[in-house]
Amino acid sequence: MPGSAGPIALLLASLLGISAVMAEPVTVGIGYLALAPKHVGPQVVLDPPLTDEGVQGARLALADDQTTGRFLNQSYTLHEALQPDAEAVLTAARAMLAGGERIIVTDLPAPLLLQVADLPEARDAILLDATSEDDSLRGAGCRARVLHLLPSRAMLADTLMQYLAVKRWRNILLVQGQAGADAAYADALRRSARKFQIRIVADKPWTFEPGAQRTDTGHVTIGAEVARFTQGLSYDVLVVADTANEFGDDLAYRTTDPRPIAGTHGLVPAAWARPFEQWGATQLQARFQKQAGRWMTPRDLGAWMAIRAVGEAASRGPGADPAAISAYLRSPKFELAAFKGSRLTFRAWDGQLRQPVLLADTRSLVSVSPQPGYLHQFSELDTLGIDQPETTCKM
Repeated sequence: MPGSAGPIALLLASLLGISAVMAEPVTVGIGYLALAPKHVGPQVVLDPPLTDEGVQGARLALADDQTTGRFLNQSYTLHEALQPDAEAVLTAARAMLAGGERIIVTDLPAPLLLQVADLPEARDAILLDATSEDDSLRGAGCRARVLHLLPSRAMLADTLMQYLAVKRWRNILLVQGQAGADAAYADALRRSARKFQIRIVADKPWTFEPGAQRTDTGHVTIGAEVARFTQGLSYDVLVVADTANEFGDDLAYRTTDPRPIAGTHGLVPAAWARPFEQWGATQLQARFQKQAGRWMTPRDLGAWMAIRAVGEAASRGPGADPAAISAYLRSPKFELAAFKGSRLTFRAWDGQLRQPVLLADTRSLVSVSPQPGYLHQFSELDTLGIDQPETTCKM
């Protein structure tokens, strides 16, 4: 019926709990700034490296924002800038800011993200860090204009250690790889082990170079090395820090004693996992697969949550004003639904998105932290990661 679209849109928006003012059309511009990854894979590559990780999640979220926006006379644009090196990223950031972009989703390593955040042109921008897990960005290196979507390394480590404490698997062997990110992940595991009274019976670096794994005796050499590495140690779980996937897959079934593997391999704490289907996650998994032709990864989820957070804030009243959107994201009124069984909010003291964290292997969801029984004065989600009394972040 002519003229019926407005009332129907208002009714639907009202049912969705969204403040709708059908006045002038509003366009919310969002930038997506990424450093294209340089993949240096392990010697045996079972899964091809992804060239579109992160941005596919952003594109799906943009479509979701557009769906809601149609009822509110809002539209969204996504300006993608995937750059090959740091200098190109900084040039693209300056161009975005000069062009009026003030809401920018980033897929950048921590040092480069800080360079972008510290640009004079970015002083009134809001940066949504979609993919970094770096604890320093939530600590001494925090910035008031940066919000973080993925769980920090501290949150990932606490997710695992809570579960081990609940299972009473309190003795672990920690093995650390040689990559810089391995050291950071292992540090988070050590801090969390102290927090949850998990005993590290041995803390060992992995230095073995297996050579050509395609030789006829490759599996024999690796099996002997892992058995030697774990011999004479009494522990419940082997916890591995191998972010570059250089050796973690070689540990299972080769230890001297039969023990489970956890950390970056085996039982993995993560924001998202392939077998996750609870709380309506199946429909998000299916929509993502239809769009991208592959499974959703944590980095895809981080970008999806970043774009959806902007859409959620814009739909609740601020419209396209970046300053108002930023203020709403940080306010107690903001909540994000992200298929995790809880409404997610940003921590005021470090800009981190509170969220449950999954524990899964490649085929099944094992658990979700916070674990039952871990209570908190304000939010059980704050039992994961750095709490306000501990933070070194000074906004």
